[in-house]
Amino acid sequence: MSTDTFDFATVVRGDLPAPAGKWAGYPAFNFVGGHNAPESIPVDDLIEAATTVLQREGRTLATYKLESGSLGYLPLRQFLVEKLKRHAGIECSVDEILLTSGSLQGMDLINQILLQPGDTVVIEEANYGGVLPRFATAGATPVGVTCDEDGMDMDALERTLAELASTGKTPRYIYTIPTIQNPTATIMTRARRERMVELAKAYSVPIFEDECYSDLIWDGQRPPAVYALDDSSRTIFLGTFSKSIAPALRVGYVVAPWSVLSRLLLCKTDAGSGALEQMVLGEYCPKHFDNHVAHLNKLLKAKLDVLIEALNAQFGTAAEFAVPKGGIFLWVKLPTSVDTTRLAQIANAEQVAVNPGAEWSIEGDSARRAIRICYANPSTDTIRQGVAQLAAICRREFGVPTRIANVDQ
Repeated sequence: MSTDTFDFATVVRGDLPAPAGKWAGYPAFNFVGGHNAPESIPVDDLIEAATTVLQREGRTLATYKLESGSLGYLPLRQFLVEKLKRHAGIECSVDEILLTSGSLQGMDLINQILLQPGDTVVIEEANYGGVLPRFATAGATPVGVTCDEDGMDMDALERTLAELASTGKTPRYIYTIPTIQNPTATIMTRARRERMVELAKAYSVPIFEDECYSDLIWDGQRPPAVYALDDSSRTIFLGTFSKSIAPALRVGYVVAPWSVLSRLLLCKTDAGSGALEQMVLGEYCPKHFDNHVAHLNKLLKAKLDVLIEALNAQFGTAAEFAVPKGGIFLWVKLPTSVDTTRLAQIANAEQVAVNPGAEWSIEGDSARRAIRICYANPSTDTIRQGVAQLAAICRREFGVPTRIANVDQ
């Protein structure tokens, strides 16, 4: 047998990013990733739904598209029509919903039909870390708009659009996460959503609305979706079941006019997203979705309370944050002396994983002192222990906090 091993590095494309590393398991204190609470997964109800729908319709797995067409499993799209109207004020039909393999496939498809090298997109300054490399891959330049406790600043958006127009540039779209923004967890007010639509009309720019976290609001109260307020059909809406049911199910959806969905379908060359997941959700959601989400939000709120208590105890006033009204993460800013990229590297080597702000924002130096802490997956004891460990590392490496607040020394 030959001992020669072919080196594929000699033939792969030269413009690829660095190779992925092998997975070595999750760290002991894992505060990264959009994971959810394991105790929230409705295993028994999902088993019942899977059994019921397979007994009734299992033979449709013999064909592509489940006898529902290219847009995805019809009963699940019917559920979404009702849910989106009730929860987000969106009036749409089943023919305006495309089911995707998670919201990330939806995002990639939207970018595939809209972005070209040299394009500009307007985004919230602090933003989902996964979207920034996608812009780089597409050759598009993101331009950041400042945010406050009510979401994207519309005066700043108007200035940005006017400045771009003065140089002859029209952004390809405005990308926004208006409801439980990632990473800040803010909720954009209705007035700002209405003004965003007005500005988009005035400058002839589409809106890309990402609502992946909008089910996770403690009191269930939210403004209408931007899509619902836009009578010009210039908004594309992206949603998912990853945060409300389970991330590993990989079921997302795009809501848009057929003129957009017909283009997305040309690029969706996977012969259809996972059928079984769609069937199970289509059976489960009409019966259980609202009660499940209410239960999930109670679990998440309790974990957030523990996280805030731990941060106050371990960091004191050295940790700045606004208490969110929902979601799975907390955006924390530390003193300017702390480089959170270095902190994250050191902490990760000691089994504490956090997202450094520089990977979740284009605001510049200010982001270097921020971290995003995802609290949904760890237990409350793990949250307390992990924050204590992080504080000890931060104090050792950066002198912050100068003392462990509210804890006897």
